Amino acid sequence: MRETDQAAEERHKAKMVKRKAVQDAEVKEKTTAQKGLLIVNTGPGKGKSTAAFGLALRMLGYGRRVGVVQFVKGAWHSSEKDALATFGDKVAWHTMGEGFTWETQDLKRDIAAAERAWAKAQELMADPSFGLVILDELNIALRYDYLDLDKVVAALKSRRENLHVVVTGRNAKPALVEAADLVTEMGRVKHHFAAGVKAQQGIEF
Repeated sequence: MRETDQAAEERHKAKMVKRKAVQDAEVKEKTTAQKGLLIVNTGPGKGKSTAAFGLALRMLGYGRRVGVVQFVKGAWHSSEKDALATFGDKVAWHTMGEGFTWETQDLKRDIAAAERAWAKAQELMADPSFGLVILDELNIALRYDYLDLDKVVAALKSRRENLHVVVTGRNAKPALVEAADLVTEMGRVKHHFAAGVKAQQGIEF
């Protein structure tokens, strides 16, 4: 362990006392105790869906139900689905996509799949037993205009007041970002794919 002297310890204590005072003042200013949040995970970096599933685990830890609708990744096997299946009916998982648009190469088919997924999403959001609904890759469906952006944003804004919703995917539309309570832009500093490393079990799927 690094050695410290008394002067360093006193400086550290004084610094932390000031820091605690700032933190306590910030917390005291917050007046809303409970609010369903609209959370958007976007950006070119890895981990948008992974972060959403981390929230799912947190919600499940409090005994709340979680709904998942996947808008794009239907062609991929998801180990997250297998893991969350151990929670039984606490998790409702719906894989509604048919793969990335460059794989299907069929606009009508992609639009139809997105519309089915959105209908399921609305069904889950209306169900009061769910505390969290994850709309995985909804941003992709909106980016390619498979769904009406204004209608989607309006529905998300008018959701039950105690419902948390997480939307994932690159290129979140400005209207969705504006409507959200929390937006995280995940940057790509370095990615193993660029160095020739293929997708791996437990990391990408």
